[in-house]
Amino acid sequence: MTAAAEATPAGDPARLPRQIPYIIGNEACERFSFYGMRNILVPFLIGSVLLSYLPEAEREGMAKEVFHSFVIGVYFFPLLGGWLSDRFFGKYHTIFWLSLLYCAGHACLALFEGNRTGFYTGLFLIALGSGGIKPLVSSFVGDQFNQSNKHLAKIVYDAFYWTINFGSFFASLLMPRILSAYGPAIAFGIPGVLMFIATIIFWMGRHKYTNVPPAPRDPDSFMSVTMTALRGGARGDKGVGTVVAASGVLLAFALLVGWAVSPAWWPEKFGFVISFCLALGAVLALGGIGTALQLERARGAHPDAAVDGVRAVLRILIVFAIVSPFWSLFDQKASTWVLQGKEMIVPHDLWWWPSWLVKEAAQMQALNPLLVMLLIPFNNLVLYPLLTKLGFKVTALRRMGFGIGFSGLAWVLAGVIQLWLDGGDPVSLAWQIVPYALLTFGEVLVSATGLEFAYSQSPPAMKGVIMSFWMLSVTFGNVWVLLTNAGVKNEAMKTWIGSTGLSENAFLMFFFAGFAFAAAMIFALYARRYPMQDYYREA
Repeated sequence: MTAAAEATPAGDPARLPRQIPYIIGNEACERFSFYGMRNILVPFLIGSVLLSYLPEAEREGMAKEVFHSFVIGVYFFPLLGGWLSDRFFGKYHTIFWLSLLYCAGHACLALFEGNRTGFYTGLFLIALGSGGIKPLVSSFVGDQFNQSNKHLAKIVYDAFYWTINFGSFFASLLMPRILSAYGPAIAFGIPGVLMFIATIIFWMGRHKYTNVPPAPRDPDSFMSVTMTALRGGARGDKGVGTVVAASGVLLAFALLVGWAVSPAWWPEKFGFVISFCLALGAVLALGGIGTALQLERARGAHPDAAVDGVRAVLRILIVFAIVSPFWSLFDQKASTWVLQGKEMIVPHDLWWWPSWLVKEAAQMQALNPLLVMLLIPFNNLVLYPLLTKLGFKVTALRRMGFGIGFSGLAWVLAGVIQLWLDGGDPVSLAWQIVPYALLTFGEVLVSATGLEFAYSQSPPAMKGVIMSFWMLSVTFGNVWVLLTNAGVKNEAMKTWIGSTGLSENAFLMFFFAGFAFAAAMIFALYARRYPMQDYYREA
């Protein structure tokens, strides 16, 4: 495999590129691997010796914290993977070598289920490997298309997302049972085997891929234009934007110093993960605002196209930021909803309930990928054409905005279920089907659409990094979870929640629902002004 791009096959508008099946097959196995371990992580931790040093009442909270910290890592490391790919190794080589680290992480989980250091090392390697390849695989799909067959990309992205959920469905359904029946060594070992198979499948297609080489160091890159703007352009005419960006760096430094020193006034629950993510958020948010305020000062020092490209990226990052509350709701289906389900009654007496298969609350997560596999073709073949016929234009941004709103509605219903449980009533686990269905419909509208949106709106030299920022929105979604859970541990907040008559769990569920509704409204307002771009490469 050379550093230069292989010759791109002539685009056939009637056929999919022949290399796509290797990428799809790799993704199906990798997703089984990832969700197989992810969806049993919280149940395993609660009953494992890893948390035996804690009082039993605190283990569920710590299991949630470990889980969401792991997810934060998974969706932070796309920044590293995107950078390595775009600047040094290209997508193929970066995906392949990080996949081997991914396999090593699974091996650690299987071998060290009773050793905290070994197990957490495995989680770190999986976060590094899974996160590092995550933005690259989806953008690697886009690289296989050009202007002549780009109309087929949406079909492939939907198939890509459908395949992700095919692997996730079987992992979510089977792995909790395997954990119960055979123990953690087998339950964590099986996903490791699947990840190794995924790596082999990807390697087998190495001679067929269209490989876009790493971009050479560009004097007009996103960072170069940004720094020129913040320095005041060719004349050094610094302004308020420079001050805003500098304040972001100072705030980030203060947050990290606060974590390191931990003075008496420092929040007890603000560990390294929260502090680091807040510091990163400060740099991105205030740096982006500062750049936007004086971006025009970079004109003359850089071509107009480069300056306009930076403005396009800043617009995309705003979309990603507004989407982040959706992920704070979505990822809690593997933590908060599993813990809620453990308080519910498995309805073996219902004639339609598959008692021979579904015996544990954690298996309810299989509903999510199953419904995704049904909803994607339903939306494309029935819902979207029907809405178009009725005169409603189904744009990517509209789909994403409605998706955030549906996730809020799902959490309203989860909160109602929690009220029943808090009242002491026996509640059937079957009731969780309704919020799962609404959350999944929201996911299809947000996530499947977001993959295509992120690629199509990215300037050519920034596709890997932009996809990384899309993944980073998931990191900040999980940071919201950690921040909120830390906030409700405050004694004053506990007293206030108690005065509402709600339990802590019910309060948080309604809070996250309101959080999603607010984000959906802001998203709708911003989407009305967003100028769509087309950055697919030429044939």
